[in-house]
Amino acid sequence: MQPGEKPSLEGRIALVTGASRGIGRASAIALAKAGAHVILVARTVGGLEETDDEIQKAGGSATLVPLNLRDFDAIDRLGASIYERWGKLDALLGNAGVLGQLTPLAHLEPKTFQEVMEVNVTANWRLIRSLDPLLRQSDAGRVLFVTSGAARKHIPFWGAYAMSKSALEILALTYAVECEPTNIKVNLLNPGPMRTLMRKKAMPGENPEDLVKPEEMAFKVVEMLSPSYALNETIINFQK
Repeated sequence: MQPGEKPSLEGRIALVTGASRGIGRASAIALAKAGAHVILVARTVGGLEETDDEIQKAGGSATLVPLNLRDFDAIDRLGASIYERWGKLDALLGNAGVLGQLTPLAHLEPKTFQEVMEVNVTANWRLIRSLDPLLRQSDAGRVLFVTSGAARKHIPFWGAYAMSKSALEILALTYAVECEPTNIKVNLLNPGPMRTLMRKKAMPGENPEDLVKPEEMAFKVVEMLSPSYALNETIINFQK
């Protein structure tokens, strides 16, 4: 691909988790504009429909999958359904995540800790487990997980989220090494401070106008999920 040339995903199948808002929504729309048929995964039907509306306006196509990522059996069924319809998967964006509660570790509710780990870590492992055979059927399977700078910092009160993202990075990088003999490339993207609802919850006093919009980062997701992207086992820190 030449400098400045936009990657094409024409005819490719891409799956995006957390596709109803924020980074997932913006990335799904960008992937569809690049030619991919996008499988939209999120809990809320209304949010999925809004993303689909934008994709259709741009001339793209999508399949809506309302799914709670803590329903691990449903993730297994998702892989089977994709196989029956397309027989492969070309790209996976593991974007969905939850912040949990910003509180001292000693005060953290067990159910909150469990939710954070299940959504941010276990669900992504279950996605790998379910979708790996499909990605191997692609001529250039591409996998991208969304991480955070919190994974490599020791910030008071951020323990659950930081642990989950640190674990996610080990999960992704291990999978990347295991995929070296295949056509699959696995990477991580740290988007930095973005204008999202999660960021607003974590930093309520922050001026959103000072933050990058998810739409401004979506091109990087398209680039990293395109067949021409050859890097493997890397963590990209996004800069506008």
